[in-house]
Amino acid sequence: MNFAYDFDWSVLWRDPYGVMLIKGLGMTIFLGISAWIIAMAVGIAVGTLRITKYRLLRMIGTAYVEVFRNIPLLVQMFFWFYAGPMLFGETLSRQINRLDGLAIYVSIIGLGLYTASRIAEHLRAGFASISKDQYHAVLSTGMTQVQMYRYVIIPYALRLTIPPLTTEFLTVFKNTSIVMTIGVAELTFQSYQIDAETFHGLEATTGAMFIYLLLGMTVVKFMDLVERKYKIQGLMGR
Repeated sequence: MNFAYDFDWSVLWRDPYGVMLIKGLGMTIFLGISAWIIAMAVGIAVGTLRITKYRLLRMIGTAYVEVFRNIPLLVQMFFWFYAGPMLFGETLSRQINRLDGLAIYVSIIGLGLYTASRIAEHLRAGFASISKDQYHAVLSTGMTQVQMYRYVIIPYALRLTIPPLTTEFLTVFKNTSIVMTIGVAELTFQSYQIDAETFHGLEATTGAMFIYLLLGMTVVKFMDLVERKYKIQGLMGR
């Protein structure tokens, strides 16, 4: 039996499929940036809890990291989408399930909380690389513990951890492909839609791969610029 595949690369740009890919890319960027904002805010807070002198706070930070880091993201996404609303009770659960764009909200929160656990660990490593003498020197100026972390230690640790944060920033965009499983029309979802309508999955997925590649290279280039601007001379080799 002969098999001849009829290539048609025009599905990548002709109407409406080109528009579908562009919309998918827009959704991917929106999800990635929104999740990253949550991830940085929560990650910094949890990472700080991990090294505080109060045992209860350290335990809370550790529990957060272990739970979110060790459960697969796909499982977490299913949990937040299907079971999460039930945590708020029957009445409120019905209202949540009727929200327009619920899957998008769940995707942003799920991606953000998962990525935050990874950022927290990178930040904890950054804190650990700061000598105790620096902590004492800051406190000797009259700053409180809160002021020390807010104005000195956290900014310093963030600058030390820019290289691993670059990887996490890139990963959050790639992880957006998982949210297609709960019906969010991001880039991967749109490529599968094109495949379903045209039976040209090879072209559609190749196009999506190329777009992801360009997006990833753009993210890395942006973070390289950030690293060059904020790196600490003598402590960061690149």
